Amino acid sequence: QVQLVESGGGLVQPGGSLRLSCAASGSIFVANIMAWYRQAPGKQRELVASIRDGGFTVYADSVRGQFTISRGNAKNTVFLQMNSLKPEDTAVYYCYASINLLNYWGQGTQVTVSS
Repeated sequence: QVQLVESGGGLVQPGGSLRLSCAASGSIFVANIMAWYRQAPGKQRELVASIRDGGFTVYADSVRGQFTISRGNAKNTVFLQMNSLKPEDTAVYYCYASINLLNYWGQGTQVTVSS
């Protein structure tokens, strides 16, 4: 059974940085795509950034140049470096993985940007 576990969320002041981590366990296959989504209160879940197994990345317009997604050396790990955080980045951040044509989600980690 595939499980995604996220870490790294928390409370940060505007202008600060956080690094989210996600590790998917339980599969012998390499994830074709890993991604981060976020959902703010009262809003729909939205794609923040994604990365393919070949390294191709996609970013939401709102975070391009501010966030960086990367895959770790360990199989099925992904990171999201978030810099210059703004209050509007406050949301629950979810890790996503597409493995062997199946979709998997993490439980979410809260990121709060506030002074």
